[in-house]
Amino acid sequence: MKIFSFLKHHKLSFLIALVLLFAQANLELTLPGIMSDIVDVGISQGGIASAVPDKISQDDLADVELFLSDSEAKQVESLFSEPNSEGVRIFTGNERERSDIQGFMAEAETLVYQLNQGISVEEWTKGESPEVAQAIQSQMGDTLYLDDLVRLSEAYATAEAGSPVTLGPGSLVDLRHQLIDKLGDADSSLVESRAVEFVRSAYQDVGMDLNAVQTNYLISQGAVMLGIALASAACAILAAFNASRTSAAIGREVRHELYERVLDYSPAEMNKFSAASLITRATNDIQQIQMITVMCLRIVLFAPCMGLGAVVRVLTTPTGMEWILVVAIVTIAIAIGVLMGVTLPKFKIMQSLVDRNNLIAREILTGIMPIRAFGRQAHEEQRYDDANRELTRTYIFTNRCMTLLMPVMMIVMNATTVAIVWFGAQGVDTGSLQVGTLMAYINYVMQVIMSFMILTMISVMLPRAGVAAERVLEVLATHTSIHDPSPADRVTRERAEGWRGVVSFDDVTFAYPDADMPTLEHISFTAAPGKTTAIIGSTGCGKSTLVQLIPRLYDVTEGAVTLDGVDIRNIDLAELRRTIGYVPQKRMLFSGTIESNIKYGDDSMSDEEMVRAASIAQATEIIEARPDGYQSAISQGGSNVSGGQNQRLCIARALAIRPKVLVFDDSFSALDYKTDSVLRAELERQCSDAAVIIVAQRIATIMHADEILVLDDGRIVGRGTHEELLRTCPEYLEIAKSQLSSAELGLEESSQVQGAAANGQVQEGGER
Repeated sequence: MKIFSFLKHHKLSFLIALVLLFAQANLELTLPGIMSDIVDVGISQGGIASAVPDKISQDDLADVELFLSDSEAKQVESLFSEPNSEGVRIFTGNERERSDIQGFMAEAETLVYQLNQGISVEEWTKGESPEVAQAIQSQMGDTLYLDDLVRLSEAYATAEAGSPVTLGPGSLVDLRHQLIDKLGDADSSLVESRAVEFVRSAYQDVGMDLNAVQTNYLISQGAVMLGIALASAACAILAAFNASRTSAAIGREVRHELYERVLDYSPAEMNKFSAASLITRATNDIQQIQMITVMCLRIVLFAPCMGLGAVVRVLTTPTGMEWILVVAIVTIAIAIGVLMGVTLPKFKIMQSLVDRNNLIAREILTGIMPIRAFGRQAHEEQRYDDANRELTRTYIFTNRCMTLLMPVMMIVMNATTVAIVWFGAQGVDTGSLQVGTLMAYINYVMQVIMSFMILTMISVMLPRAGVAAERVLEVLATHTSIHDPSPADRVTRERAEGWRGVVSFDDVTFAYPDADMPTLEHISFTAAPGKTTAIIGSTGCGKSTLVQLIPRLYDVTEGAVTLDGVDIRNIDLAELRRTIGYVPQKRMLFSGTIESNIKYGDDSMSDEEMVRAASIAQATEIIEARPDGYQSAISQGGSNVSGGQNQRLCIARALAIRPKVLVFDDSFSALDYKTDSVLRAELERQCSDAAVIIVAQRIATIMHADEILVLDDGRIVGRGTHEELLRTCPEYLEIAKSQLSSAELGLEESSQVQGAAANGQVQEGGER
C-alpha cells in the first residue's frame, strides 16, 4: 500500500522494530512452554524434571543397571561419582550427557519401579502359553517382584533346551523392550511418568527433601518466567518508543514537505485542490498516516511474528487437534472478507465527506458577518447539519461493522477453546496428553487467533489510511506550473546595474486551466519607470488576472511579459519578485507585530526604511496612535485593525523593499478620498524611479495616471489619458458618469461630445 511508502526514509527504524517485535514474539511464545513445565513437572512430577536423578543410592542404581547393556551401564557409571560413606552416588555429567542416557534409563527405571510395586503373574505372562504361567506361579506365587524376576532370569539362563518354560533369549537386557510392551508402557509419556516415580522413591531412599526439590524447581522456573516476561516487556516498550518516534518523524517530514510544496503552488494549483481540502490533507490525513504508522511498526509487524511462531509451535506439538485451528482460521477469513467487502466503499468516500464538512465550516466562519447581517443563521446551521449528519452516518456504519467483528472473533475464540478442552480431555484421560501440554496448546491457538484478530482490526483501518496517504501523495506529486528558468536560459542583473523596471505586455493571451475561452486576449502595453499606468474596467473583465501575470503567479498562454526587454520566464523567480512590489486585491496581514508585517519582505531591513514605507503609505498616524507603536500586535489576518488600516499596512509592506515595479490590485478601495489622494501624491514624489501599475474601480484614483487602459471582456477597448478617454471611449465614459457628475468630470454638455461618446470613436490603441 502507498501508506508504507512513507517508511522509505526510515529503513533503520523499520529494521529495529522488526528485530524488537520478533524478539518479543519469541519471548512471549516461550512463556506457555514454561507454564506447561511448571504444571507437568513442578506440580504433577514434584519438580523432578528428568529420569536421570541427581542423587541415587548404589543399590537403586544397581537395580537399574540390571536392564542395561554393558555399554549402557558403562556410560551410566562414568557419569555418576563413586559411592560415598552412605552409599550415595551423585550425577556429575552435563545436560547434554544427561539427555544422552535419559531414554534407556527411563525404560529401565520404569521396569524397576513397576516390579518393585509387584506385577501379577497373569499380567506378566499375558500372551504366553498356560504352561509358562503355571511354571512361574509354582516357583514365585501369584505376584512377581524384581528379585523374583532376577531369579527367574537366572533359571531361564540355565534352563536346558526344549524346556517348556521360555520367555525369549533369557537376558534381562534383551527382554527390556518386550517387558515394557507387556506392561503396556510403550508410550513415552507413561514411561517418563513411571521413571519419575522411580526417581522420587530414589530421592526418598537417599534422604532428600522432596518438598524442597519441588519448591526449588518452581522458584527457578518462576524466576525464568519472570525474566522472560520482563525482557518481553522491555522489547515492547522499546518497540513502542521506536514506533512513536518514527511516526512523529514521518508526520513532521510529511507536513514540512507538504507545506513546502503548497508554498510553491501557483493560484492554478491552489484552485485545483481548494484551501479546505489542503487544510484537511495537512492535518487530518497526515494524522491518519501517523496513527497507522504507529500501528504498522507496533502491531502489524508483531501480529505475523506472533501468529507464525504460534502456528509452528502448534504444529510441533502433536495432539491430533490441528483441524480445530484450521476451522477457526477459515471462519475468521470469511468474516474478514465479508467485512472488507461491505466497508471498503464507505472508507473511500469518508475523506471527501471530511473535506466537505471542513469547507462548509470554513465558509461559515469566514462569512459570519454577512450571515448575521442577512439573518441566515438557521439556513447555514441546516447546511452544516446536513453535511455533518452524512459524515456521521458513514462513521456510524463503519464503526458498527467494526464492532460486529469483535463478537464474531470472541465466539470463534471461545468455541475453539471449548473444542480443544473437550477433545484434549480425552487425551489426558488416556494418558497420551499431559495437562500442562494441553494448557500450552490452548495458549498457542489463542495467540494464533488473536494475531488474526489484530490484523483484522488493522485491515479495517488501513483502507481509510490508504485513502489519506493517496490524498497527501497527490499533493506531493503535483508540482507548480511556475518553474525557475534553466541555468542556460536564466538572465540576471548585477546589483550595481540592477533592473530599471520597464514592464511590457507583448500580444499576451491567457486562459485559465481547463477554461473554454481565454480570459485575456491580445494585450499589449508598456509601463515605464516614473510613469503610472492604470487599468479599469467592469467586474470580471480580467484586471486582476492581468496584473497577476507580472510576478508570474500565472504564466501567459501566448505572447510574453517582459521586464527591461527580458521575458520574465527567463528571470529567476526570487529575483523577479524582489523587483516587484505587489499589493493583492485581498488584504492579508500575518499574526505578529506591525514591524514584522512591514519588514515581511526583508527581515534585515533597517528601521529607517520601515518608517519611510509607513510614511508613504500614510500609516504613520495610526501606528503612532497605538501605545506600542511598531511593536503593536497584529492578529491573524489583521482582524484587529480596520479595513483602511489593513490596506495601508499592506501597501507599506510592498513599498518597504524599494521595488522597481509597483503593482496595486484595487488596493485603494478601502481608503477615503483624502488618504487616497495624499498617498498617490507621495508615491509620485517618493517612488519616481518605479513603474506604477494601478488596478482600480474608482475614477478618482486613476484619473491623473499617465496612461489608462480600459478592459472589457478581456480585451483593451481604450487607452489614453483621462481626458482622451472621456472623448473617445464609451465604456470609460459610462464608468466615469456612474461615479462622478459631469461638472466634476469637466464635461461640456454638447451634442458633439455626446455624439462622439455614443458613436464609440476610439483613439489608436483601442481594440473595439
